[in-house]
Amino acid sequence: MADDATYFELWPGIHEPARTALVTQAEEELRGLLIASLGGSAVDYRRFLVRLGAHLRAYYKGKLVRSGQSDTEAEDLVQETLMVIHTRRHTYDVAQPVTPWIHAIARYKLIDHLRRTRSSTTDVPVEDAGVLVAHDDHVAVESSLDVERLLAHLPAKMRNAIRSTKVEGLSTAEAAERSGMTETAVKVSVHRGLKALTNLVAGKAR
Repeated sequence: MADDATYFELWPGIHEPARTALVTQAEEELRGLLIASLGGSAVDYRRFLVRLGAHLRAYYKGKLVRSGQSDTEAEDLVQETLMVIHTRRHTYDVAQPVTPWIHAIARYKLIDHLRRTRSSTTDVPVEDAGVLVAHDDHVAVESSLDVERLLAHLPAKMRNAIRSTKVEGLSTAEAAERSGMTETAVKVSVHRGLKALTNLVAGKAR
């Protein structure tokens, strides 16, 4: 089990002992909802996504505020992380706490975002920035296939913007040049597309 510092990263700005109680409560709630959803409960899965989204929102906003990045960028990270968790939820070991598993994914997405935006981890506090989530090629392939199935529900402009920036790792400028869109249009398409995908996931039965 990860130490308390790992758990607390998802609940910034709260001091002991209140934070300990909050972390314990959130761990129990999120774990219970995820396990229930893996058992077939679409209602519990939607609740899991809503509860987790609130925690991720606080996490990313707290991390990005020092670098002057916008709430829109934090929100995109929330939606992107929810999508990764959705495509990899079958890899979660139900015998283990869920918070460290979530935290590892959230941290990886933050570091990936900083890389893509050419931001420095010295400007944004990232704990253990050199440690990334263990890579599993089989899981990665399955996750990519799941993402492609979800992207198929989006209009072409949104689908291509997300695929270029989030799947292929292009910068916004590179994606704009490839598509003939402006950088602002790419950002808007990604933001709206990620939100639409999360709504799709939350609204569909398993």
